[in-house]
This record gives sequence, C-alpha cells and structure tokens, in this order.
Amino acid sequence: MTKTKAIRFDKTGGPEVMKWVDVEVGEPGKGEIRVKHHAVGLNFIDVYFRNGLYPMPLPGGLGMEGAGEVTAIGEGVSQFKPGDRVAYASRPPGAYAEERVMSADYVVALPDSIGYEDAASIMLQGLTAQYLLRRTYRVKAGDTVLIHAAAGGVGLLACQWAKALGATVIGTVGSDEKAELAKAHGCDCPIVYTHDNFTKRVREITNGAGVPVVYDSIGKDTYTASLDCLAPLGLFVSFGNSSGPLPPIDSSEFAGRGSLYFTRPTLFSYIAKRSDLDAMAAELFEVVGSGKVKTNVRQKYPLQEAARAHEDLEGRKTTGSTVLLP
Repeated sequence: MTKTKAIRFDKTGGPEVMKWVDVEVGEPGKGEIRVKHHAVGLNFIDVYFRNGLYPMPLPGGLGMEGAGEVTAIGEGVSQFKPGDRVAYASRPPGAYAEERVMSADYVVALPDSIGYEDAASIMLQGLTAQYLLRRTYRVKAGDTVLIHAAAGGVGLLACQWAKALGATVIGTVGSDEKAELAKAHGCDCPIVYTHDNFTKRVREITNGAGVPVVYDSIGKDTYTASLDCLAPLGLFVSFGNSSGPLPPIDSSEFAGRGSLYFTRPTLFSYIAKRSDLDAMAAELFEVVGSGKVKTNVRQKYPLQEAARAHEDLEGRKTTGSTVLLP
C-alpha cells in the first residue's frame, strides 16, 4: 500500500463537503495502472457530481482528468510501463488525488511536446471540443456556428478549432472582458448576453438565416433562445447544464422551428471504443502541437484548495482552463 493524499466527500452539497484526507493506494490489478499526478483538470462535471445532479456512490472522490507518470502496471498491461508520461479523461471520478489506481483502457500516452499542466487542461475539454466539432456536427469551411460560454475552457478551445476549420464563430460571454478573451481565441463575433439579445444578434450576423448548429453548455438559461438561432434542419447540441437542467422537452418546439434536431452527447459515449479514443486524442494532440489551438491554463490552485477552485468556477470568476496541482 502507498499512502497519499486525496479529496474525498461523503455527502452531496456545496464546496465545503470536500475534505483533504489521507488515503491508501494499492497495487494495480489486471488491466490497471497506478498514476502519480503532476496536474489535475477542473471541470463543471465535477460540480455536478459534488452537488448530486449526477448521482454517484458515496463516499467517493472527484475529478475526471489528469496527467502524470505511470508508477506501476498490473497484469496484462502491455501498452505502458513505469515512467511513461500519460494523460486521461475517464470515469470513475477520482483524479483529485496525488496518486491513483485506474483502468489503462482510457489512458493515452502523452507526447513530450505537451506539458503535464497543459495536458490536464485539455483532455476532457479538448476531447469534448473534438467530438463536438468533428463528430456531433462536422464543422466545415464556410459554416457559421454558435458557441455558448465562449470564454470557458471548452469554449476557448472550440472557438480556435472551429476558426482553424474555416468557420465563422459566434460566441456568447458574460462580460466585456470575456468578449475580448474570446475574440483573441478565434471568436469572430462575441456577444455579451448581459446587455445584448443574442438571438437577435445571431439573426443579424447571419442575415436572418440562422446557424446550422448551436453548442450549448449553459442549459436552462439559453435553451429556448438557442432554438430561435437555428436555421431549418439545424442541430441543438446540449452538452452541459451550468445554469441548471433543461426544462421538459416539447418536440413540437423542434417541428415548429423548421424540423430541428436535438442531441445530448457525452464524451464517454464517444470514447467508449479504444480505437475512437486513440484517434480523437491523436487529432487533439496534433492540432495543439501545430499551434492552431493553444492551451489556456488561466488559473492554478493547490489540489488541497479544490473547494476554493469550485467556488470560483461556480461564481463564474474563471476563464479558460483551470488546473489543480498536487
């Protein structure tokens, strides 16, 4: 057994339910590896698990992505060896730890060209941007797309990537400062939703046509207005609920606006096959390595101060990506 420190919680609630405690990490079993984290990613899904929106067995840990080095391998693991640099975005939660044992199935080798902090900031958010732009709706040159929360972690990556693909990018943000940040990262038309009607602006920008796709991680506050931004046969992609869950879905809303499509994708469906995970990670590492998409770690917290990081995330005080450092 290896003694280490980790964040644990035994009841759902606010950031205060997270505790920094001593834990013991055993030897990896069949198909498992032990990873010593150098950096851990912070994501809104962590909040959903902590507050109970996404149920999980308790007591438990938090954190869906990390980067570090392999310290031990279990039986049957041939793709990794101790000392290898690796990164992952994977269930079950548990990345808020100095060291953990986990399945090797969702871990990928990390190129030397990408540092641990950058890797921890892009695995979940970057793979999310990859499937959104390359698989859920395959963005092509000439498209105009709407990305909500354009100054957030996924937003900044998605804006850059969509721009590199030749799209015109419209993004919503909550302040003038965030508008400047989004614009610096490929967003052609940032809209500050606190003082502009984003539906009206999208219609103006597209000469009344609307957009073929809306990428929405906000949820309740943007749902209906987002549908009004779509062109006939457009796709509404709901991949988060930072303002709360969507209302009950009325299919007539999609019919009346021009036979719209709706999807609620999750990363874990897209990476369920190892071949898909490898291909997605390879494309992500290539586009980051080429400089077309730049990582954006804008906040760093000691891992033991994860509660403060959650408070800032929920208070919309963060931009870009945030990492926790063991």
